[in-house]
Amino acid sequence: MTTSTNQFLKPITTKINSNGNIEIGDCDLVELAKKHGTPLYVLDEKTIRSICKDYKKSFEKYPKIRFMYASKALCTSAVARILDEEGFGFDTVSSGEIYTVYKSGVDMSHVLFNGNNKSYEELELALKLGVGRISADNFLELEMLNEIAQKTDKKADILLRVTPGIECHTHEYIQTGHLDSKFGFDLTQIDEALNLIFNKYKNLQLHGLHAHIGSQIFETSIYPDEIDILTREISRINHTYNIKLDEINIGGGLGVKYTENDVPPSTYEIGQLVIDKLTESIKKYNIEPPTIIMEPGRSIISTAGVTLYSIGSTKQIPSGTKYVAVDGGMADNPRPSMYQAEYSAEIANKKETDKKERITIAGRYCESGDVLIKHIEMPVLEKGDILCVYNTGAYNYSMSSNYNRVQKPAMVLVNEGNSEVIIKRESLDDLIAHDIIPDRLKK
Repeated sequence: MTTSTNQFLKPITTKINSNGNIEIGDCDLVELAKKHGTPLYVLDEKTIRSICKDYKKSFEKYPKIRFMYASKALCTSAVARILDEEGFGFDTVSSGEIYTVYKSGVDMSHVLFNGNNKSYEELELALKLGVGRISADNFLELEMLNEIAQKTDKKADILLRVTPGIECHTHEYIQTGHLDSKFGFDLTQIDEALNLIFNKYKNLQLHGLHAHIGSQIFETSIYPDEIDILTREISRINHTYNIKLDEINIGGGLGVKYTENDVPPSTYEIGQLVIDKLTESIKKYNIEPPTIIMEPGRSIISTAGVTLYSIGSTKQIPSGTKYVAVDGGMADNPRPSMYQAEYSAEIANKKETDKKERITIAGRYCESGDVLIKHIEMPVLEKGDILCVYNTGAYNYSMSSNYNRVQKPAMVLVNEGNSEVIIKRESLDDLIAHDIIPDRLKK
């Protein structure tokens, strides 16, 4: 089976240059750190475009396929432009993500709005900007959306999000398809929702079903299981209500390689499984071939990203752990603290010594749990060395914070020797820009 880009630990342009430093996108990481400072997010454009092409080629045998990038993984204007150029739509989960892709010049008919507790104002914005599909998640949302659509004399084009009752063996916080989930309608609630849509909410236009079974998925069998459930429901609904639903959104969730021990499936393996099962289910349930929508996020952007840090202080516990601190941590990458996520790293600058030691990479934040990587073998590190942490494109910047009132890092896009800032580093003035001192407290 052909290898796809999500199966690589490092960006596809990673190499060692003549100075002995790591290069990505033909840019020396040490020079990037000097120019832009650290912590620094670095995105490799060729890696992003490579995985997009992998997805399209993996599903080329099924022409009725649409890809929508799961924007929550990393939503910036430049990333939106790249994905738009590659023919991807966008799965959004907030007014901020909707507005970002809108201002980036994206065709809004290629955008889906998803989420379990959309506000009235967010639904208004989605309809106003012409979002192509809204994935209706609950009964309150159906009511609000119909009211907004009626008020503005519009039809809201929707999918019905359902929980198919499939449990994938990922971290419990990123399982979204099992029965005990905050997302979507249980299968036993579908008919109640349909009766409201068809008989009461006249400004809603239903096109199909939407499900999402989790994230960082390595189990290939769950995709065919999901397709069987959704195609069965489509067939049942079509016959029961004498309509024709023709869209099935199967979500995303394909895993990536954070460490050498991770062996995620390729897009080609998933593509073959999905197409084979879909072909079988179409015949089994006697339905017309539906449009299939996929929402890859992590697998699109994660491998393309690395984060650069400068090495700072060290602490040796007597007869125990040696801590080496960097100038970032849980505020720019909360995943190790939240999910016990594991990462791989290397020193970006040339190290002449073969001597290695086992250390723990600690963050700079005022929390004992602020540890990026535990027990990693590294050359002896010195203050000022540049650490490169791999596979940080997804859910690092998008989940970052200003904890301890520290500024968020900059992000640069690298390609063919060029580095371009796509997110500016925050300044101290940025941190207090929204602070207000009441008049009675002013000096």
